[in-house]
Amino acid sequence: MLRRLAWVCVALLLLVTSLSAYLRLSKAGLGCADWPQCYGQSLRDLQHGVAVRADEQTATAAARLVHRIAATGALLLVVMMLLLCVGSRPVLRKEGALAVVLLVLALCLAVLGRWSSDVRVPAVTMANVLGGFAMVALCVRLGVAGMPLQVPRLRLWVGVALLVTIVQIALGSLVSASYSALSCSSWADCLVTARGLEWGALNPWREPTLGGVPSVNPNGALANLLHRGLGLSLVALVLPLSVVLLRRGRPRAAAALFVLLVAQAAIGVAMLQGPLPMSFALLHNLLAATLLATLALIY
Repeated sequence: MLRRLAWVCVALLLLVTSLSAYLRLSKAGLGCADWPQCYGQSLRDLQHGVAVRADEQTATAAARLVHRIAATGALLLVVMMLLLCVGSRPVLRKEGALAVVLLVLALCLAVLGRWSSDVRVPAVTMANVLGGFAMVALCVRLGVAGMPLQVPRLRLWVGVALLVTIVQIALGSLVSASYSALSCSSWADCLVTARGLEWGALNPWREPTLGGVPSVNPNGALANLLHRGLGLSLVALVLPLSVVLLRRGRPRAAAALFVLLVAQAAIGVAMLQGPLPMSFALLHNLLAATLLATLALIY
């Protein structure tokens, strides 16, 4: 029963994180008709005291409603899983600890969502993304409770890959929330633009300042460059890990890591070649959550 509830919760959480990304990216302007002129228009309007148009509010109302319903359902499932762990004889201590962390994360994200509705600093988006992805990973761990999936001799390697993935997700959410997608185009452009920036440009508590049409955040090139560079590092780290897992008799884990990594890299490269379609951005978000959960599963 615990495993079944956990996998239902995984499905709900993936829906929640995807809808959250859709709401955030729609507000940023991805998928708008007059791209790239419309990119960052909502932030510019808010910074100049212009109210959001009614049609924009109506367009996201359904997604916001489904998001709230799915998030509430996930919270109820977390409470049920915690009660199952505590009510079992003997008490499921390890699984119960994971359920407690899940409950704390869910409550923190609920409070953050209420408190930060009008906050425009990237730190809020980063906390939401990392918190939601962490819940997905923990629910996957509960979904395979009792199954020996870890690889002890590769624990350090997997741990480093897991840490790099978390940092990469944080950088990706920083790029998105700081409207840095158009801060630079090619690698050479990113290197030249970021060269004159200080590390303070990565401050997630600074509200982005946009200039020009389309919107360009002059401080966003550094985050953009680091996100691209760390993506290459992650490929160099996880690709050989999948080969070693295959040799160690873990073909499913190896195949999952390989497919997720290749798909994520392909989507990332495709997004750099031209416009930023909403479908690619949402798939990029979903694959990141799944990759994090897979690494957490074998850690």
